[in-house]
Amino acid sequence: MEICITIPAYNEEETIGSVISKIKKVMEENKYNYKILVIDDGSKDNTAKIAKELGAIVFSHQKNNGLAETFRTEMKKAIELNPDIIVHIDADNQYIPSEIPNLIKPIIDKKADIVLGSRFKGKIESMPLIKRLGNKAFSKVISNITKTKISDGQTGFRAFTKEVAKMNIQSDHTYTQEQIIKAVKNKFRLTEVPAYFAKRKDKSRLMKNPFDYAIKAWVNILRVYRDYEPLRFFGYFGGAFITIGLLLGIWILITLLKTGGVGGIPRVILSALFIMTGVQIMLFGFLADMNRK
Repeated sequence: MEICITIPAYNEEETIGSVISKIKKVMEENKYNYKILVIDDGSKDNTAKIAKELGAIVFSHQKNNGLAETFRTEMKKAIELNPDIIVHIDADNQYIPSEIPNLIKPIIDKKADIVLGSRFKGKIESMPLIKRLGNKAFSKVISNITKTKISDGQTGFRAFTKEVAKMNIQSDHTYTQEQIIKAVKNKFRLTEVPAYFAKRKDKSRLMKNPFDYAIKAWVNILRVYRDYEPLRFFGYFGGAFITIGLLLGIWILITLLKTGGVGGIPRVILSALFIMTGVQIMLFGFLADMNRK
């Protein structure tokens, strides 16, 4: 089988050579037919040069476009190489290339179409607590949406068939989750295998500080619900508005029974506005759900 190992990279001259060398070693030891594809996302260092010198196919963006756009380029260029299996691995040396055979085995055995290398089923050398909690929360959300038990929905170590790679990934923020959700909804078979996650040697480019990560994580969780469970997402917000409106209405009614007055017309208007707004939000959720299907 033809295997394409794809590596998105941005200013990774310190690690890209080691990652490619380790990939070549394990692929040649197992006598796999393979190609290595590096998507250089506008690096200002020698990332692309080192990758080319080590025999990788390199495609470079003229400027830094970000992770999501790099992932879309990665899928497009990988499909052009027409592999049977695509392996996505990061360029920072945190995932172990020697585990690639474990990752692709379920696909070779025709037991899966997409395989996730789960850090939470393997060993994690180091992961900040806030990031660990965020990853677990993301995975819980994806599990709820797909009705499939997923322990690590954010892993950057995954393998999949070219049919999975052809799915249209649109999100600029939750593309890793979108691939999983769409794969399950399109009836592709998904499984997880344990993956080792090493401590990063330098400072993470994705996490400025725990507070910044926490905000982005919860915003992205809301985006996932908005895009894939709009009825639930808008239902919660609409229900909250309706509940506030009804509670305010009950308070007005009690005031009316006790005093003979409503305590001011603005209260009545506010109660009605909350209820009407809630109903409109819920209707929007129904429309979004119908358009999604």
